[in-house]
Amino acid sequence: MYIRLITYHNHSSFFLFGARGVGKSMWVKAEFEDSIYIDLLSDKTFNELQAAPSRLRERIPSGHKGWVIVDEIQKVPAILNEVHRLIEEKKTRFILTGSSARKLRKQGVNLLAGRALTKKMFPLTVRELGVDFNFEKSVKVGHIPKAYLDPDADAFLHAYIKTYLKEEVFQEGLTRNMEAFARFLEVASFSHGHYLNISKVASDCNVERKTVGQYFQILEDLLIGHQLPVFTKKAKRSVAAHPKFYFFDTGVYRTLRPRGPLDVEAEIDGPAWEGLVLQELMAENEYNNLQYEFFCWKVQKSVDVDIVLYGPQGLIAIEVKRADRLRGGELDGLRTFKADYAMAKTFFVWGGDERYVEDIHLIPIEKFLKNTMRILKGENI
Repeated sequence: MYIRLITYHNHSSFFLFGARGVGKSMWVKAEFEDSIYIDLLSDKTFNELQAAPSRLRERIPSGHKGWVIVDEIQKVPAILNEVHRLIEEKKTRFILTGSSARKLRKQGVNLLAGRALTKKMFPLTVRELGVDFNFEKSVKVGHIPKAYLDPDADAFLHAYIKTYLKEEVFQEGLTRNMEAFARFLEVASFSHGHYLNISKVASDCNVERKTVGQYFQILEDLLIGHQLPVFTKKAKRSVAAHPKFYFFDTGVYRTLRPRGPLDVEAEIDGPAWEGLVLQELMAENEYNNLQYEFFCWKVQKSVDVDIVLYGPQGLIAIEVKRADRLRGGELDGLRTFKADYAMAKTFFVWGGDERYVEDIHLIPIEKFLKNTMRILKGENI
């Protein structure tokens, strides 16, 4: 098992949210060996606590001083009332894992009114993989732990999509039309790394536009999709309105993305590179508490920048290209952004060599991924 980068305070309860399969359950079991573990994916446990959430108290022995783990808390949101009381009355420490906060919000649960911190877990990072990191493998299978370790990662990822992204979404009542949602997932894969056009996606998968909007919201609620809004702070130009969309893991994107004899591998690999960079940035930002917000940037009918980070540490603009030679205009987006935001650090992440062009740092993608934390902290690499 890989050592994860998540940190926590030994005296504070916390939520741990992350997409299914990123390793939440494995981590809490290994990290907190002497804890009481309550698995809401167990039918027996689910049925018992769903019928009477107060029975949670009966599962914690009197005088227990260790942690109590409730896995997949969103399965029984009402249990949080009892968690709240136990924190207040007995100072019990909880770790509450979940793959979605959707049900909690829908039922008006206030996430314990600040009595528990909220943390996120992402697919494995390059630092967590250490010497096992292999860029070509990462681009193909992503960083979901079981996918990265499985000799037949392709079969695992197809099973993951079938049993979770399709069936569980249907079983949880998030959509009543599984066939339409399955078509949507396939079409949405073409939006990975692109500016989102919901009307076009709706047309391509033959689903109403309003429904497609709801489907994208489901992906975000389940932490398996991200939308990056356009950066508009102190804008000096007319910028586009549409956000960019990404699946949370490169392997999931590639598995959903149909391919045929007319497909060019570079058209699939390009968004995969971009998504891999984004998921690494998001994870390191979370684990180091750097508080960056994530954006994209696009001037109306003109240049754009893939990823923009804005926060206490500064302003960073990143363009990702699957190429080892510069072609005309590929740096124009970063140049224009730098002209508008002189304080920004600009990176062109690519397959070529490392050098500077004007103030733009051209950096090989493998080096960028191995130094993401230092880049976010503004350190020299």
